[in-house]
Amino acid sequence: QLPHGHMPLPSFWKMVEDALQQSGTQLQTFCQTFETVTPRPATQPLNPAEERKVLSLVSKHGPDKLYQVTSNISGSKDLDLTLQRGQIVALLQSVDTKGNTSRWLVDAGGPRGFVPAGKLQPY
Repeated sequence: QLPHGHMPLPSFWKMVEDALQQSGTQLQTFCQTFETVTPRPATQPLNPAEERKVLSLVSKHGPDKLYQVTSNISGSKDLDLTLQRGQIVALLQSVDTKGNTSRWLVDAGGPRGFVPAGKLQPY
């Protein structure tokens, strides 16, 4: 038998509420620490060919739509792109055809397709 198996119901719910509140506070503290301690990935330098592609993307889509790939991406579904860390892409839509916001439609300076949103950072 668990120690709280014979507790009156109001006492049990109070114990559950206190435990959830304590866990929520711990999670909030962890999130704040993570956001302040973990550095953003560094922006990668560009080679001349990539620089030309970036200029083309800026002229087509504007500078506020540019994102840099933070780690290699291997496309696994139809319309997914395979991209290298450091590549620059332009955001076309922040949602896929099924409404999934974790897959974004991007222009990679030629091919267009979907990539995981979590592997992009503003450029």
